[in-house]
Amino acid sequence: MATKKYTVTLPEELAEEIRAEVGRGAFSAYVTRAMERQREHDRLGELVHRLEGEYGPVTDLAAAEAERCESERGIADRATDEEPAPPGRRDAADGAEAGTVRSSPLSPGGGRR
Repeated sequence: MATKKYTVTLPEELAEEIRAEVGRGAFSAYVTRAMERQREHDRLGELVHRLEGEYGPVTDLAAAEAERCESERGIADRATDEEPAPPGRRDAADGAEAGTVRSSPLSPGGGRR
């Protein structure tokens, strides 16, 4: 991807904290990733708005299920950064076999109608 220099104004304290954490050479990459995540977040918000217009608002139950799935996905993502689970290991959260994929009311075929 081609790059181009831009001048932006940032809160000094925040920028200096980030620079200290990631190092001087990684600051631009950090800001780029933050911008990419924000753009993805904005696009997802637009999709939710469009879908709610078509299908109605997301119910509390569906929102809670989506949050639970996202939380489990985050746990699974962190687990992949560690050693793989030994075969037959149980997931402490629900007693399910580690690595088991469960269906969700929000997954294809399980969503609201």
